Order: sequence, then structure tokens, then C-alpha cells
Amino acid sequence: MHWNTFTNAPPAYQAVPTQYFLPPKPTVPPRPDEWPIPTLRLRVDDLNHPGAQLFFQHINPNEALRKAVMASFTWLYTLETVPRNVEVIQLVLRSMPGVAHTTGTDIYKEIHFSLDHIVNCSDRAKDEIEGVITHEVVHCFQHNGQGQAPSGFIEGVAVYLISFFLDWVRLRAGKAPPHWKMRPAEKWDAGYDCTAYFLDWLEGKYGFGIVRTLNLTMRDRAYEDYIFKEHTGKKVGKLWKRYCEHLQGPGDVVGRPEVPGNKPVEEKTEEQHT
Repeated sequence: MHWNTFTNAPPAYQAVPTQYFLPPKPTVPPRPDEWPIPTLRLRVDDLNHPGAQLFFQHINPNEALRKAVMASFTWLYTLETVPRNVEVIQLVLRSMPGVAHTTGTDIYKEIHFSLDHIVNCSDRAKDEIEGVITHEVVHCFQHNGQGQAPSGFIEGVAVYLISFFLDWVRLRAGKAPPHWKMRPAEKWDAGYDCTAYFLDWLEGKYGFGIVRTLNLTMRDRAYEDYIFKEHTGKKVGKLWKRYCEHLQGPGDVVGRPEVPGNKPVEEKTEEQHT
């Protein structure tokens, strides 16, 4: 019988190769000028709109966009893996329903942000504007599982990971709205704060870079739930169960990352991969 030399386990065990785990966060981070920051532009359709006045009262557009780009790069990529195709990001402030959306091509991105929404959030305009910009800028650089993630799921209820990276980055960047709470839910993909905090828990449980690794996995392949098991040794359903148990009691304390070599990965059969 051939034994797996990686875990010293019999073939029934599913090993997790070490290359799936990124190295620790570097002690000396890259300089800002080393990152491929695109040209940043702003278009305002109506300077007399109260939302435009609130925007300029609280926001330096160039600074806000650069911070959002750097948050995307810092939390999801390294200098070696960061996408370098985006040449221009243009922020468009206009009156429209909804909050914001991102469109464009591989090299040119446009973020449309509702001036009406800014007015509706006037009591916390600065934090909301910066949070939404951070969310939308991640759209400009994220991987999408080779187009397999349905666009209808993109804003927070997807089974696919794409939209949740947005809100996890927003959380890590300190731009979470005040109504966001750590809370259990029926499924891991309940969306927004629910899933953002779940991903943040994964970072603490499995070590810095696990969310970044999940994102990079979707660069070259279609998304499937099994990527969680590849990178953590556990299916996403089991991870979600442990997270909810952590929220409900002190039994699951974040400690040493559970990476290959710490202990054997749980035994699974092929029919359990889905």
C-alpha cells in the first residue's frame, strides 16, 4: 500500500499541499510605489446635488480611491500575484437608484455611486462613502472563478465567494457599517457582515492569507465549494458549524493555525467532496 508522505496517512486521507498556504505577512510591507496603482479619475454629473456637496465636504477623492486600491492589494494579493491589467478606475457620482455598481473592461473600470444614497446616509457620510468605495474597488481587481460566478449573486447572497471578499476587505479596512454584527445564520453565504466575519474568523483560525489564497484559487479555475477543503482540510459546512459554535460559546478559541503538519487532516472519501 502506498502511504501519503505528506501526512504519513493512508490513501483514504485527503492531504492539503503546503503550497496552498501563503507565507506569513512580510515584516516590511511593499512600498506604495511598488504596487500597480491605476490612473484614478472622477466625474461628477451634478455639482449642485446635495450628495456631491456632502462628498466633497468629507472626502478627498484621490486619497479615498488610493486607500481603497491599497486595501484591495494588501488583503487579497502580493506583489507577485496582484492583477496588473487595470489601467484606469473612474469614479462617477450621479443621481440614480440603489447604492453603487462597477462596470467596464479588463483595463478600464467605472464605479457608479449614487448621490442620492450619500444624502440618505448624511449622518455618517464619510464612513459610508469610504466603505462603498472600498467595496466597489475590490470589484475592479477580484477574480471570478473564470466567469462561473453568476452576476445575480454578486452583492452578498452568493454561494460563490466573490462578493464576500469585498465585504471582508471592507471589514479589514475598518470601513464596516455600524449595523454589521458577528452573528450566526442558517448558511455561511447569508451575505455581507455574516460572511465577512466568517472569513475573518478563518484568517484567525488558519493563519494570515487563507482568504487571499481562496481568492487566488479562482484566478485559474471555476469556483466550487471544495476549494475550502483544499485549503483548510475541512468542508465549508463544517467550518461554518464550528464558527457558529464559536459565536455561541468560549469553546472554540482562535489559536495556532490548523495547517498541514500540525495534525492529520480528517478522513474523507471521494463521495464526501461535494
